[in-house]
Amino acid sequence: MPSWKELPGVKAGVVTGDVAWAIMKHAKENAYAIPAFNCTSTSSVNAVLEAGAKLDRPIMIQFSEGGAAFFAGKSLSNKNKEASVLGAIAGAHYVRMVAPAYGVTVFVHSDHCAKKLLPWFDGMLEADKAYFAAHGEPLFSSHMLELSEEDHAENISICADYLKKMAPMNLILEMEIGITGGVEDGVDNSGVDNSKLYSTPEDTWAVYEALHPISEKFTIAAAFGNVHGVYKPGNVKLQPELLDSFQKHAAAKLGDGSTKPLFFVFHGGSGSEKSDIASALGSGVVKMNVDTDTQWAYWEGILKFYKGNDDKLQGQIGNKDGPEKPNKSYYDPRKWLREAEVTMCERVQEACKDLSNVNA
Repeated sequence: MPSWKELPGVKAGVVTGDVAWAIMKHAKENAYAIPAFNCTSTSSVNAVLEAGAKLDRPIMIQFSEGGAAFFAGKSLSNKNKEASVLGAIAGAHYVRMVAPAYGVTVFVHSDHCAKKLLPWFDGMLEADKAYFAAHGEPLFSSHMLELSEEDHAENISICADYLKKMAPMNLILEMEIGITGGVEDGVDNSGVDNSKLYSTPEDTWAVYEALHPISEKFTIAAAFGNVHGVYKPGNVKLQPELLDSFQKHAAAKLGDGSTKPLFFVFHGGSGSEKSDIASALGSGVVKMNVDTDTQWAYWEGILKFYKGNDDKLQGQIGNKDGPEKPNKSYYDPRKWLREAEVTMCERVQEACKDLSNVNA
């Protein structure tokens, strides 16, 4: 099996279409996954790219609707999701500009888009169309529709409609079935019925039947007990073995000798047991989201810097070395934001190792 770097078209910078899909196929065939990190600023983007460069591995940078709005600026109006559209587009262009300098192969993805956020999705697709017309590829590598709150049939129907719009641009669609528990980006699923946290073989097969005739380029965020956030050990009941049952069900339906025809995404990956991650990788997970853990890692860098230099961060002048000593070199944002990037970079590398995305 060739290395992912030997796949045709692989390059430093953003990959899309057939090249991006070939990497996902390689991931499934070799039981590793592409880690996807939510970013809200150029600083957090840089931390992810730095980690990718250190490991020389493919990574994914993704923007949520709220994260995209923050990227553009919290003071902007977002009444019609215009700030979220602008922020996601700006973020994608930023990644395209700087990723080649880092030498990193990267996917650019938009995260969770519920039905009420479809204007955001539509705005990004318009940007994809414009970029495709000018460059022969979409601006983004992939987009996610998160319609699991809707009826299953409606969820699939809307996803099929959007995939028809995306397929001519060779975009990858990620769609969610079942519900990921917990709280993420303002969406609170902490009180949902427990049964909704687990998808069924019939659910995933229905998705395949509807979407595959349109395009092969889709992934399924199937629910197997996933929960956003980090909780005490034992509070989250993941059942990654369900993914294997979904694969076997689909393979039997197809009857073409395939063993893992489905491409799965692991949501709520922060704080997961290593054994559950390993089991999921063996069952066709090609992408895992990491957000909560990297949020903490980013803050931890600032926290440690503050604790180590607290006397120099109480005023512009004066510290334990003397009342007239200047403190500019400590409160300069470049100093403490860099510390945040360092600790986030370390956590990104750890996630890559957890997903076996270090040696394939």
